[in-house]
Amino acid sequence: MDKAALLQQYAAGERHFPGINVREQDLMGVTLAAIDFQAADLRQTRLGKASFAQANLQAANLSEAILWGTDLQGADLTTAILREADLSGANLHQAQLTQANLIKASLCGANLSEAVLVQAILYDGDLRPSSDQCTNLAQANLQGADLSYADLGAAILHHANLAGATLCRANLSQRMQWGALATDLTGANLRGADLSYANLRGAILRQADLTGADLTGADLTGADLTGADLTEADLADAILPAGFPGSRSS
Repeated sequence: MDKAALLQQYAAGERHFPGINVREQDLMGVTLAAIDFQAADLRQTRLGKASFAQANLQAANLSEAILWGTDLQGADLTTAILREADLSGANLHQAQLTQANLIKASLCGANLSEAVLVQAILYDGDLRPSSDQCTNLAQANLQGADLSYADLGAAILHHANLAGATLCRANLSQRMQWGALATDLTGANLRGADLSYANLRGAILRQADLTGADLTGADLTGADLTGADLTEADLADAILPAGFPGSRSS
C-alpha cells in the first residue's frame, strides 16, 4: 500500500492494517497513533518524528527502519524485529518490547523508562546518551535480555530489573567528559546476571541485588557498592573499588 492510500484510510477512521507492506516508504512525521500494524513489513521505512503511540506493532519487521525521534509511547513491539534500526531519541516510555530483536539497533538518547524488555535481544546495541539526554531505562524490565557488548555509558538504570540478563563485556562505565554522570544502577535487580568482563568503572550500584551474579574479570574501579548484595557473586579476577574487601589495593 502506498503512503497516500494509507493516510486516506487512516483519516477515514480505519486502524487495522495487519501484515501491510510499506517497505522503504517515506512516512516521516505522520500521525498513526493506535494503528494496528501487526506483522507489517516496515523494513527500511522512514518513520522519523512520526507518532505511533499505543500502536500494535507485534511481530512487525522494522529492520533498518529510521525511527529517530519517533513517538512509540505505550506501543506493543512484542517479538518485533528491529535489527539495525535507528531509534535515537525515540520515546519508548511504557512500550512493550518483550522478545524484541534489537541487535545492533541505535537507541542513543531514547526514553525507555518503564519499558518492558523481557528476553529482548540488544546484542551490540548502542544505548549511549545523546549530547543532551541520557538513555532512560529506569524501572525497565530487562530480565533475561542480551546486552552483550552494549554501550550503556551514563544510562539511567535505577531500579531496573536485569535479573538473568547477559551484559558480557558491556560498557557501563562512567563517561569521562566534563559534567557527565556515572551509570546509575541504584537498586537494580542483577540477580544471576552475566557481567563478566563488563566495564563498570564509576558505576553506581547502591542497594543493587547482585546475588549470584557473574562478575568475573569485571572492572569496578571507583564503583559505589554501598549496600549492594554480592551473596554468591563470582568476583574472580574482578577489579574491585579501593578499600573494598578483597580489592587489589586493600
